[in-house]
Amino acid sequence: MFIYLLDMDVKRIDNINYQFDASKLERVAEILKTLSHPVRLSVLQSLQKEERLSVSELIVELDIEQSLLSHHLTKMKDKGILKSEREGKNIYYSLADITILKIFECMGSCGLIN
Repeated sequence: MFIYLLDMDVKRIDNINYQFDASKLERVAEILKTLSHPVRLSVLQSLQKEERLSVSELIVELDIEQSLLSHHLTKMKDKGILKSEREGKNIYYSLADITILKIFECMGSCGLIN
């Protein structure tokens, strides 16, 4: 990654001028830490396609064990990325704020991944 950064267009970087206060930086860091796992990003992608999904639907969609998925869902819910509601025996998850999906736009446009 370091070599890649040396090759970047410096003029493009100079035009970026975002300033965030400490509390916003802390919140962004917390969100990025929480999302920094492929399973959690896959959960976001699944909830991008469907507004809400049950744990059973996510298990099938992501082809993952229930215990591992539950761990990731709990972490995402605790950090305010997901919300849940129980209907009978099923727990349904949805995004707490759909603007979190802009992370995919950022990932696609930053040039770090192709």
